[in-house]
Amino acid sequence: MENIWLNRAKRIQAIASCGLHYTDVAYDRERYEELAALANEMLSDLGNVPVSRIEGLVPDFAKGYATPRVDVRGAVIEDGRVLLVREKTDGNWALPGGFADVGRSPAENIVKEIAEEAGIVVTARHLYDVRHKARHRYPADTRDFYKLHFLCDRRERTAPEPGSETMEAAFFAPDALPPLSLDRTLPDDITTAFTALREAGTATRFD
Repeated sequence: MENIWLNRAKRIQAIASCGLHYTDVAYDRERYEELAALANEMLSDLGNVPVSRIEGLVPDFAKGYATPRVDVRGAVIEDGRVLLVREKTDGNWALPGGFADVGRSPAENIVKEIAEEAGIVVTARHLYDVRHKARHRYPADTRDFYKLHFLCDRRERTAPEPGSETMEAAFFAPDALPPLSLDRTLPDDITTAFTALREAGTATRFD
């Protein structure tokens, strides 16, 4: 689904990042630096944002092998409703989650995120979906992401409460969803969660 030129610019940027990290040859460094500058200019033009902002989105540039970031999201479904949190950044709703932290497993990360954003303790039951963000209908992003979606079970029936990054936390029926923060959660992410819950033992969907 991603614009082909956005995809190519991101790949060029990644090649430049890897090249600058691994090479000790001065002439090669010059060429990789030029590739990086061209890629950042392309991403700037495609996103209609300053080059400095593009550079700021890749703080680990040339510091290792370039890989996609990981975003974890959790679906807690009870009584035919799914838990969503309202994001402070845009005022819209999403499955709780966020960037995976170094040092924690994917399951540990989603347990942490749900506790922080919705104030409840869960266990991760099933990884139901692994998505390459660029292949789906999320808004264009100059960064590259893998999105991991988990079915989660609440350990205690305490009422959800918002955290420091969220405004509200509540359960919604799939046919009465509030406005979604589409950069984080698509309607299909939620539909797929209900399908995975309904069809116990279903295989993980992946790109």
